[in-house]
Amino acid sequence: MKKPVSIVTGAAKGIGKAIALQLKNDGFFVVIADMDVEGGKLLEAELGTKNSRFIPCNISNENDVQQFFEHARKISGSIDVVVNNAGIIRDNMIWKMSVEEFDAVIAVNLRGTWLMCREAAQLMKEQNFGRIINIASRAWLGNPGQSNYSASKAGIVALTRVLALELGRYNVFVNAIAPGLIDTPLTQKLEQTVLQKLIEAQPTKTMGKPEDVARAVSFLANSKTQFITGQLIYVDGGKSIGANLF
Repeated sequence: MKKPVSIVTGAAKGIGKAIALQLKNDGFFVVIADMDVEGGKLLEAELGTKNSRFIPCNISNENDVQQFFEHARKISGSIDVVVNNAGIIRDNMIWKMSVEEFDAVIAVNLRGTWLMCREAAQLMKEQNFGRIINIASRAWLGNPGQSNYSASKAGIVALTRVLALELGRYNVFVNAIAPGLIDTPLTQKLEQTVLQKLIEAQPTKTMGKPEDVARAVSFLANSKTQFITGQLIYVDGGKSIGANLF
């Protein structure tokens, strides 16, 4: 395959879809990983089969992830970029949160990202090149009602730093992006009063767009972007600096 190859998890909608579209426009062949079969197939059709392939994958399952990478390698030969975007939320105050809600979020967000990174690391170490881009969240700094989600995203930040140290000598750069309040189908489901309060808490008084995150991924995925690894880039309209905390 002549095109550089990227993998995007959770690509069927929202931020993941914007990332997949951006990478396709950047000249990448995009391997779509998602449990949403209908959404994955629709995105494959939108990108075109010459530019993409959808492979269903439950990233929290070790066997699924291993088979996914085997399939992806048969299609592409090598893999240049892996974007770990897939994640779930199960919000609740800690005194109401069940063990099942905590475990579900950790299993997908942190364990799933770790499993994808492990397979990517083995492959990229062999080929002596690669980019791993983990989608964390501004929530790693802490959000009420998100002890599970915030912990999982903090784990992704730490994982990114460790892998940057382990893989740097193999020309593999590992970075993370921390989106803030982004206009996605998930945020649109919030009560309007709650959503408006969140927007007012932003220094910019606006929400970001999925394309804002996608452009940050594009920068880190570009082979010309060198000497940047182990970093966390906020795409959050300045919320992470602590202004107007909600």
